[in-house]
Amino acid sequence: MNSYETPLVLFTVFSQLSVGMVAVNAVRSFVGPESQPQKIRSEWLVVGAALLAGMIASVFHLGHPAGMARTLAHLGSAWLSREALSTGVFLGLVVVGIVLMRDKTNRGLIVLTALVGLLALFCMGMTYSPPSFPAINNVLPFVFFIVTAALLGSSVGLSFAPASKKPLVSSIFTISLIVGLVVYLIVPCIWLSGGEVMRQTGQSWIASPLYWARIIVGLALPLAVIWTTKKSPGWLWVLVLAGELMGRAVFFASTVHTATNIGGIY
Repeated sequence: MNSYETPLVLFTVFSQLSVGMVAVNAVRSFVGPESQPQKIRSEWLVVGAALLAGMIASVFHLGHPAGMARTLAHLGSAWLSREALSTGVFLGLVVVGIVLMRDKTNRGLIVLTALVGLLALFCMGMTYSPPSFPAINNVLPFVFFIVTAALLGSSVGLSFAPASKKPLVSSIFTISLIVGLVVYLIVPCIWLSGGEVMRQTGQSWIASPLYWARIIVGLALPLAVIWTTKKSPGWLWVLVLAGELMGRAVFFASTVHTATNIGGIY
């Protein structure tokens, strides 16, 4: 990593947006029937469009795009292959949902799609936690990705939730903002007390203007708006999306590789 990796930033953020929207949709489905079931299809069209945009962006990260099918060749040993497969299955289920849910919802399909999406996020978290990056060679990438899915899924989902379920979705959004703020403020500080490369990662994140912009724009400001207005305006997803894009750029550009210190004295 150690560059902004724009294709991967777009792929991970938009795919997590899609998973988050379906997951929030699944939570809503257990509360009661939708008063406007026809809006579900519009919601899933947004899910599909975001996921497709992310997958198209990811192609530009490949050195040989024509060989992208080979990413499925090592399902038994490579998390990247599992990520590609689970994301592809998730896309397929989203397409099925768009086709079937025209006038009524299908809770079984919604829940299945959400579970496959969460599996894709887990595989994604494993893919981006290599041993060569000590600071994230753990559960943290999955935690980051779940937080992104919850933030974007709930903030965008507010626009599609019926009035009776908006308080539920707004609560998910508010809790996600608080959790995200705590996680992203604490984690770099914990890294500072780790080994040399981990400590350098913490310093690199804290020194990054994008890191602080993400904290302010994507987390603190939306939380301040909710606390002062006692509402969750529909436009807050724009700030959250901007924050997640900046935060993901920091994830790829400011996380320090072990090779950084080769030939140097620790």
